[in-house]
Amino acid sequence: MASLKIESHPFASFVPSPMKCLIIGSFPGKEQTRGSLDENAWFYGSPYNQLWRILEQAYDRGLKTKNDKQQLFEEAGIGMTDIFKSIIRTAGSNLDENLQIVEYNKDEIEKILKAFQPQVFCTSRFVEKEFKKMFPAYAAVDVLPSPSPRYFKLSIAQKAEIYKKKLPPAKKAD
Repeated sequence: MASLKIESHPFASFVPSPMKCLIIGSFPGKEQTRGSLDENAWFYGSPYNQLWRILEQAYDRGLKTKNDKQQLFEEAGIGMTDIFKSIIRTAGSNLDENLQIVEYNKDEIEKILKAFQPQVFCTSRFVEKEFKKMFPAYAAVDVLPSPSPRYFKLSIAQKAEIYKKKLPPAKKAD
């Protein structure tokens, strides 16, 4: 049996200023943690994850590059981070239930919450549960429809409508 490897998060938190909301996920997919990241790799970079397709529809714009994604988040005041800093993947998939937590990203999230008091949006009920364990008094928490293709109760278009209602609009810089 192969030994299980500790994976460290490959991305720094994205913290625009001012920040209105913070999207918190669990941990990047295994495709993003093998050291073969190209310059456009960023959060939710698995080809199966739907986040960027959802946001393309919600904001009616292309989000093909890391720069495109960060530009949108700057304009809308959206930050992004993950709840876990390091994990062990107990099975060969990206499912949250296969993540054994080695280290939480608590210090970073706490710093962001104190600096901005953003509305927090979790990308799954699992992330919401973990967030509430760490920050039980933080009231501004909501859950977005999961961008996982496994959450197929809603289409990408239906998810995009919900994201559009919940997330702040993008304001182009003058």
